[in-house]
Amino acid sequence: MEFQKAVKTDVDSIMNIIRQAQSYFKEHGINQWQDNYPNLETINNDIKVGTGYILLKDDFIVGTVVVTFEVGKNYESIHNGGWIRNDEYVVIHRMAVNSNYKGLGLSSIIIKNIVKICLEKCIHSIRIDTHEENISMMKLLSKTGFQYCGIIYLDDKSKRLAFQKLL
Repeated sequence: MEFQKAVKTDVDSIMNIIRQAQSYFKEHGINQWQDNYPNLETINNDIKVGTGYILLKDDFIVGTVVVTFEVGKNYESIHNGGWIRNDEYVVIHRMAVNSNYKGLGLSSIIIKNIVKICLEKCIHSIRIDTHEENISMMKLLSKTGFQYCGIIYLDDKSKRLAFQKLL
């Protein structure tokens, strides 16, 4: 397995994985990643600013994620809880795995690679949020050492469950 920054030629494969995830959410009645988000413009911008990453298995893109090192404005205010620590942190966004490779632990491998990047940059905290109905993501977060911290609201006022992992 290889974990690396995404490049422009990866866009079609990333969008294929995103569309699979959107379909999965729709089929399961989860109102996450609907309404044309994330879209081609979002993915192209992730690559342009250097925050998009891919997981390769035998030179085939099997996973995608965005890792940002900027303070997330949606994380400034947290309700019904609080962050474990408020020092420098990385934020994980838009993580998805090709549906043909689900159940193989690839999301955990993505998280391990993000932890490695954090430690190389001397950052000891990761934050992530998810829709309250995205049970599979919550199971992954629990399994990989994230702790539930409270509720945040996105720009469009959508409620998300917020988690943090200390390294």
